Amino acid sequence: MTEENTAVDAIEAASAKPKAGWLNMLVDYGPLIIFLTVFKLYPVPADSQFGDIAPVIYGTIAFMVAAVIALGFSKFKLGHVSPMLMLSTALIVGFGALTVFFGDPRFVQLKPTIIYGFFGVMLLGGFVMGKALLKILLEAAFEGVDEQGWLKISRNFGIFFLALAGLNEALVAYMSFEGWLWAKIWVFMPLSLIFTMLNLPMLLKHGLDIGQEGDAAENAPPRP
Repeated sequence: MTEENTAVDAIEAASAKPKAGWLNMLVDYGPLIIFLTVFKLYPVPADSQFGDIAPVIYGTIAFMVAAVIALGFSKFKLGHVSPMLMLSTALIVGFGALTVFFGDPRFVQLKPTIIYGFFGVMLLGGFVMGKALLKILLEAAFEGVDEQGWLKISRNFGIFFLALAGLNEALVAYMSFEGWLWAKIWVFMPLSLIFTMLNLPMLLKHGLDIGQEGDAAENAPPRP
């Protein structure tokens, strides 16, 4: 789901222009809100072929459509689509299709684990090789931050992403599907915001422009 962009979105918001902040939030979290709305409120037909899992299936279909629309909206309104958003959307469509085809919600729940794990390993691998891959993935830089600062933030987020991958698997194992959905908002969002804010003092020591810090506080989510 695009909500596993939460940690990335929080740090992206810190480097984004203020006027783009709410648009980024809409692109990232709009599809998740639609998923929850359809899952909870859509009246499932009595003769639905999906049976008890019908709310999950209809929510997943709505989520897939909304994610593709959000991708187009990002390109149209913001002028670009980040590599992370492109990958996230592709996985939403791919794993969503598997969920619908097999009638198994585990596929859509597995997607956050895969994307968190993938980016975690990639960022830590880049750190070991002396490359700040987070800077490349975001296609943006914190104004004034030196390469050492970018290396550190890449390392920190690599570790954080791996922790989120493990957390997602734990939530899937011990919570209902609906509980897992709500956790994407009430657990992952606050954790991502807090983690991003905790990294700002380190970035300031490595040259982060003080105006950028203000933008971060204003635009980073209580967010996915």
